[in-house]
Amino acid sequence: MSIVDIISAIGNNSSVYPLIVRDCGIEVPSKVILTYRQNLKDSKQMAYNATRERLIDEYGTSLIWLGGIPAVSKLCDWSIKKLGYNPNVNLSLLKENSKQGLEYNIKKFQKLAPNEVKDMEKVLKNKSTYQKLLAGKFILSTAIPVALMGYFLPKFNFALTDKIRQKQEARKEEVRILKKSLEPAREQEISFKGVTAALANMSTVHKMAITDGGLTIGRVGTARNKYEKMELGFKMSMMMFLNFVAPIWIAKGFDSFSNKIFKTNVNLDPNLLNDKEFLKDIENCKFKMPEGEIIDFLDKNPNSKFAKLAEKYCGIKYLKTRIRDPRAFVDEDRVQKFKQEIEKFIKQAKESGNINKFAKKALMVKSANILANVGISSFLLAWALPKITFILRKKVTGTDAEPGLVRNKT
Repeated sequence: MSIVDIISAIGNNSSVYPLIVRDCGIEVPSKVILTYRQNLKDSKQMAYNATRERLIDEYGTSLIWLGGIPAVSKLCDWSIKKLGYNPNVNLSLLKENSKQGLEYNIKKFQKLAPNEVKDMEKVLKNKSTYQKLLAGKFILSTAIPVALMGYFLPKFNFALTDKIRQKQEARKEEVRILKKSLEPAREQEISFKGVTAALANMSTVHKMAITDGGLTIGRVGTARNKYEKMELGFKMSMMMFLNFVAPIWIAKGFDSFSNKIFKTNVNLDPNLLNDKEFLKDIENCKFKMPEGEIIDFLDKNPNSKFAKLAEKYCGIKYLKTRIRDPRAFVDEDRVQKFKQEIEKFIKQAKESGNINKFAKKALMVKSANILANVGISSFLLAWALPKITFILRKKVTGTDAEPGLVRNKT
């Protein structure tokens, strides 16, 4: 994987890659260190207990959060196939229009894609059953991770803490008795380390956002006292905002700023800005763009550069025969917007007088925007939010220790 591929991946806020970088690579390690330092102000034992809980909580949650939804979805897809349905048939096709729909696509692709048409005919005859199956898939793929993250993981974590604290208290008592019976002995310090098509078609990232909401409810519900409930409610609500909303706002702000200041359209993916074939086609005026209906163009020109780019960046699906998959829904607005961004880029590139030089400039600016976005959002998540949380904790509870580990709080 090249550097451009990596930057492209972490700059795609519709994928899980920015979340992996921010969550596992930056946010969690930083939170663990800050948690240890903050609770060390109370005592070493408090710091060890808080850090252990944070490690289990953060990495356990990340594992379930990032892997749970895809795993459950695959299991559900397997079950749906066993029942004789193909989960690739998009529910949005149940709504017929003049360009696409189940019945429309069945007629259009009857001879072009007979196997895929059979999948659609099965759904057409059993609409209600298929909708219920996909609704069940959505519910399971979000409810199971929520249950694991929001209830079972914290319950396990708290139970482990209680068990370890009992041992710590018992050892403290043993040391006290030993010190009393052996007064002259040298003192030693002891330490221990109903679902619609929109829901069914939700991306993994959107499902992760929903599970985050469920996780917040679960964590607040299982909190050990009112101060822990308050802190978790504030912290996790802000985490949702900083993970799913702020990066999109920051990206739009940077790209808009770059367009105004550098007169460079950087709304395209870095991989596309680095695509030599794409740039060569522009230079030679060979890049063919849709002029009429988007769907007609995609069907009549499946091997065109634009169709292949729409497949890569707009979710258009083609079969191995390069026939468009009739089971998949075409988001015309998304493709149209993509087309407009390409047109802006081509216009600016040609006006610059040197297309390749302009593309390199755009790639550098876009890459800088992405890295700055990751840096800012990671800083807010990994340092600013914990620090604000600690300040509020001190003001509300009067202590630096984790609220759930402080006894006699109600």
